[in-house]
Amino acid sequence: MKGHGEKLSRNQERAISALLVHPTMAQAAAAAGIGEVTLWRWLQIPGFREQYREARREAVSRAIGQLQGACSVAVTALTDISQDIHAPASSRVSAARTVLELALKGVELEDLAVRMDELERQVVKV
Repeated sequence: MKGHGEKLSRNQERAISALLVHPTMAQAAAAAGIGEVTLWRWLQIPGFREQYREARREAVSRAIGQLQGACSVAVTALTDISQDIHAPASSRVSAARTVLELALKGVELEDLAVRMDELERQVVKV
């Protein structure tokens, strides 16, 4: 393995990509064209492990962005169902309840964020 701050080999980069898309180490190793033991050894190396963690963080961040983009569609669907007089009453109630619950959670999270910001400002002053 290369020293701290140096680039990974192509095989190591391929292994990280494979780890992100395959559910098992065996499948990831096979997809990367390396042995499972080699992959396991690389995962014991701090630099490789950190690069893998960073790749996972980036993948999760992209997924969260996609979810956030889909939120407006989901809200529209819930609103449409809750207002559809032809939809079963249980569906309308369920959609309305979901909208209300999520709206309340959103307010609570915003309030917590404001309180956390204020606490952080107070800690920094101390």
